[in-house]
Amino acid sequence: MIYRNEELRDKFVRIFDTTLRDGEQTPGVSLGIRQKLIIAEQLDKLGVDIIEAGFPIASPGEKDAVTRIAKLGLNSQICGLSRVITKDIDACLDCDVDMVHTFVSTSDVQRIHTIEKSREEVVELAVSAVQHIKDHGVTCMFSAMDATRTDIDYLTQIHRAVEQAGCDVINVPDTVGVMVPSMMYRLIRDIAETVSVPLDTHCHNDYGLAVANSTAAIEAGASQVQVTINGLGERAGNADLAETVMILHTIYGAKTNIETEYLFETSRIVEQCTGVRIPQLMPIVGENAFAHESGIHTHGVLVRTDTFEPGVMTPEMVGHKRRIVLGKHAGRHAVKLAIEAAGFQTTNEQLAEILNRIKELGDKGKPVTDADLYAITETILGEVSKKEQFIDLKEVSVMTGNIITPTAAVKAYVGGELRVVANTGVGPVDAALGAVQNLLGEGTKVHLQDFKLEAISGGSDALAEVTIAVEDADGRIVNARAAREDIVMASVEALVNAINRLIMVRGRA
Repeated sequence: MIYRNEELRDKFVRIFDTTLRDGEQTPGVSLGIRQKLIIAEQLDKLGVDIIEAGFPIASPGEKDAVTRIAKLGLNSQICGLSRVITKDIDACLDCDVDMVHTFVSTSDVQRIHTIEKSREEVVELAVSAVQHIKDHGVTCMFSAMDATRTDIDYLTQIHRAVEQAGCDVINVPDTVGVMVPSMMYRLIRDIAETVSVPLDTHCHNDYGLAVANSTAAIEAGASQVQVTINGLGERAGNADLAETVMILHTIYGAKTNIETEYLFETSRIVEQCTGVRIPQLMPIVGENAFAHESGIHTHGVLVRTDTFEPGVMTPEMVGHKRRIVLGKHAGRHAVKLAIEAAGFQTTNEQLAEILNRIKELGDKGKPVTDADLYAITETILGEVSKKEQFIDLKEVSVMTGNIITPTAAVKAYVGGELRVVANTGVGPVDAALGAVQNLLGEGTKVHLQDFKLEAISGGSDALAEVTIAVEDADGRIVNARAAREDIVMASVEALVNAINRLIMVRGRA
């Protein structure tokens, strides 16, 4: 492995996570106390060094959340955010946090037009805030907000002033995301020559450069980096934790306390809590991060994974899974592997016909699900899948409304036994899918891994296509789809189809 900067090999970098503070400032995101506690405990499990739990002065609920997180007894340090205002700092101290992160605008555009203070007044406020925090024996981090648009001489003046006042860490925020890596490197290098306290960086992603700027800052001498799960944050978000950490670990050879095998798990938990979907193409944690469809790529990966993957980073390292996706670009080797994994045996002629039909389906603009593959294979082999259905759905009924809890009842033959199950949920689809899952006995329980809904026609009676993926206790994953005008029925049929196919694969394995 050729490292881009040998000086970073084995360098330790502290990870400061601000998902619960800047991440919650993502437009449309608002976390309840239960969700914040879940995320805080997961961040601690992940190995984050510092959790910025919130901005206590913002509201009574925010202060309560920071207090409760501070009382969890986590290994991570808990940080509260404050302006350079005594009441803000005291609100953080009331929460019993380990660190107070205090900030003030220093760029002329923000200083003049938002806080309306002179440069001298801002320095005085910053020094006073740091002293107040240190008088209470708490770790202090100072941020010159909009540092990357601040006059360098003035930035140096305020940094030296807060260092003399006892500040423990200086954060350099690229508040509006205007830096490029070469500029960030020079700025951090220059700041490191003027102060001796550890440097931190907080990069926004307005130009898609937050991670690149963060790693450039580490190259230049910063020893701590601020990140969020899934890159959440104001506007276009912040530097993503998973991307930043994996670059540090696998490209630079640096070290952090992050347990990388929990990255994918953490990403999904935050996705569920915030409601912000992870893009399929997102590096490290996206659905397609380790997915391959091209015949050339899949053949190479099946022979040796580093032919078409980074090599130094594997899906297992981040808790993800490699997927071979079938479609019109699929190759013979990938199709053969997929059908053999499902327990089918084919001749070369049968395999060729299966491949042709998969490509025909792909040419129609349709993704090829596992259920499609198995149905095609059964047809070519002359097998009848109906007899192998573990769940034979007979009846679905749903009750919902604005004053009642959505409830679904499902009637079906399960392994030849008639069962009727009712279930409640946050909506009719959730209730119905839960009811179907409850039809299964403990030995056949499955986990709903993914759910996608797409309207494929217009109007209020649009045809809805639902694609569902389910996973069993052994890690087998099968996806299937169904299309109907009724979203609930499309969802139920897709889930039943996926479960039946999964049971079939298990039976053949």
